[in-house]
Amino acid sequence: MTALGASLDEKSELTDAVFRRVARLAKENWGLNLEDGKRPLVTARLWKRVIASGAGDFPSYIGKVEDGDQVECDHFISALTTNVTHFFREQHHFDLLESSILPRFRGRGPLRIWSAGCSSGQEPYSIAASVRAVLGASADARILATDVDPDILERAQKAVYTNSETSFPNPALEARVFDKKHEEQQRAVRANLVDLITFRRLNLIQPWPISGRFDVIFCRNVAIYFDKPTQANLWAQFAAHLNPNGFLFIGHSERIETPEAIGLCPAGITTYQKQ
Repeated sequence: MTALGASLDEKSELTDAVFRRVARLAKENWGLNLEDGKRPLVTARLWKRVIASGAGDFPSYIGKVEDGDQVECDHFISALTTNVTHFFREQHHFDLLESSILPRFRGRGPLRIWSAGCSSGQEPYSIAASVRAVLGASADARILATDVDPDILERAQKAVYTNSETSFPNPALEARVFDKKHEEQQRAVRANLVDLITFRRLNLIQPWPISGRFDVIFCRNVAIYFDKPTQANLWAQFAAHLNPNGFLFIGHSERIETPEAIGLCPAGITTYQKQ
């Protein structure tokens, strides 16, 4: 029996009709493409919110989201997205960043970098570590880090991680981000990295309140949630927000089918440069 007095079987079934409502909400508001094969995962994750919100059943809970209940809208998007990341993920991107891109900004600036879909912060802090390593303490650089999930964004802003969350490709990269390991369960990112980053909440399928262009944009393992038309529109928007010769890094399972159509050309593994 649940706390609401009904058995799990009675109220936890996500019917075809209700799943269609969930999928429509996810697509229209956040661009997420929920195929029927994801129904078991969606059911398990949203049922926790049904209980926590006191809604009692799926139709009532989805009604809260449809009515614009901001608290439940935030929990809804948090439940439907997966935040799996680690420091210096897809290291080949950082190798290119440090060897071919950042050296161009030695002695000049400003350098603007955007981490779109920054999750719990490992990506922007890794970027900041690369910037400090190549350009030093006086780097004229700013990093914008955005995510649609307010809970995960709050975690990122704290810049504090447990030892289990601090996986690195090698100890040298770890030393850039943290002081040497100690017995405490939590570790704070070096302050000179935190200083480079501004965190903001942003829904990528809504209008972007962003002025100016970027020299580098990271948007990795985000577009996999979107259908092909939404992906194509996203890539075109990123291209429009790049400076000439700027770089776009995307996820290992993502591709831009016709980069030349939006002014980009391949520049490495899942890497594109503005022509």
